[in-house]
Amino acid sequence: QVQVAESGGGLVQPGGSLRLSCTASGSIFSISVMGWYRQAPGKQRELVATVTRGGSKNYVDSVKGRFTISTDNAWNAVYLQMDSLEPEDAAVYYCNARHFNGISWGQGTQVTVSS
Repeated sequence: QVQVAESGGGLVQPGGSLRLSCTASGSIFSISVMGWYRQAPGKQRELVATVTRGGSKNYVDSVKGRFTISTDNAWNAVYLQMDSLEPEDAAVYYCNARHFNGISWGQGTQVTVSS
């Protein structure tokens, strides 16, 4: 099995930056894709960014040029660098790992963007 846990959320002013971290444990070798999703109040959870073991990265249009997804060399952590944050980016951010046995989700970390 695979477990993931997020950290790094918080309060930031518009235009500011935050870096989210997600640590994976368990059968890390079985992970093929890691990603970040977010869910704002009253809205559906949406994909923010994903990265594959092959290095392919995908971003939702609204964060392109502002957010960067990356992993460490051991592929046991995935990061989301968020720059030029906007109030619309406020949400609970979830880490996601796709692996041989399915999909694992973290508990989420709150990101608040407000002056």
